[in-house]
Amino acid sequence: MVIGERLRELREHKNLSQGQIEKRSGLSRCHISWVENGHCVPSIEILEKMARALEVPLYRIFYSGNKPPAPPQRAKSNRSPLWGSKGKDARLLMQLRRTLRHTRKRDRELLLQMARKLARGANAKGN
Repeated sequence: MVIGERLRELREHKNLSQGQIEKRSGLSRCHISWVENGHCVPSIEILEKMARALEVPLYRIFYSGNKPPAPPQRAKSNRSPLWGSKGKDARLLMQLRRTLRHTRKRDRELLLQMARKLARGANAKGN
């Protein structure tokens, strides 16, 4: 979809001239013409001003249906959830965060180094 063509279509559907959009939006007629003819790519701020001048929600510039489009659905993943996101693991992670908050930076760095070594050892054994 070419944004300029869509903006012109919306403007003409409402029987508005570029001059009327100029007065409503504060944009110059020349700039409106450039956008409609595809000579420049409008920023989101320009699109917001045009949508307000056309008295349409911003999504209408990108979508021609009567109702707002449905939000995209997240693709289902075959991966297991992240560790620490649910149940006992989440409680353990929260407890660990609270405890680490009260340790010195040097001690946290030492613990992180030890955890990395432990993780490498577990991966090397295939666990």
